[in-house]
Amino acid sequence: MQLIDIGVNLTHPSFAHKEAAVLARAMAAGVCQLVLTGTQVHDSEQALTLCRLLDESATRLFCTAGIHPHDASSWNSDSSARLRALLEQSPVRAVGECGLDFNRDYSPRRQQETVLEEQLALAVELQLPVFLHERDADQRLLQILRDYRDQLPAAVVHCFTGEKRALFAYLDLDLHIGLTGWICDERRGTHLHALAAEIPAGRLMLESDAPFLLPRTLRPKPKDGRNEPAFLPEVLREVALHRGESLEHLAAHTTACARQFFGLPSVIDVPQDSEHRQHG
Repeated sequence: MQLIDIGVNLTHPSFAHKEAAVLARAMAAGVCQLVLTGTQVHDSEQALTLCRLLDESATRLFCTAGIHPHDASSWNSDSSARLRALLEQSPVRAVGECGLDFNRDYSPRRQQETVLEEQLALAVELQLPVFLHERDADQRLLQILRDYRDQLPAAVVHCFTGEKRALFAYLDLDLHIGLTGWICDERRGTHLHALAAEIPAGRLMLESDAPFLLPRTLRPKPKDGRNEPAFLPEVLREVALHRGESLEHLAAHTTACARQFFGLPSVIDVPQDSEHRQHG
């Protein structure tokens, strides 16, 4: 059974000097390919470097390159050129993480919108899919996306946490949906239990968003409280439960979806190791 983690923040400081071990545990848990998330230009350059350093076969690690809405205020005249150069590299498979965050408003909303539009234009030009972030901004995000959607090859709303209205609007715009350990959170994620079943096969992908969003249903929990890709099978288990699907069926169609979305090669299956998976 193969899984693909479409969103892992391997450049996060909590993973520093531990990346190879994190990847080994992921592979032992059946997570055969990972897409590292870029959230700033420098961070995206680091993600690309990790792909090349840690995956000599060029079949296991890939990344995105973009500027997160939190960092939209860092956009300058140099950003577009550096981002374009990144997006032309083979391991870089999508534009992002980009989007809108009207929950925390770390960057002014108008600046977020401008930087999103710049990145959508790059995605159209280079014909790359888009890795989207959205918090409390679904209606505005949809307004902006409608101007670009027909020219984009694909787009995924990563770490979807919204309500039914937002989900159906995204699906109507032919977007993909990424689910994380948020669905395992009994405090704030229970609304996703019913919504998970509404996402058609072929539009659903799974992600850890590590080191964030440790699944609260995971037993035993790691002592350091840090999420990692090796725990993606717990997200698989929770999503399968609420979709009424077997683990094998859900793994098969979400993996096929991710492979098609990011243009990833097929890989030879990796052995499962329950001790690595549980204890990390």
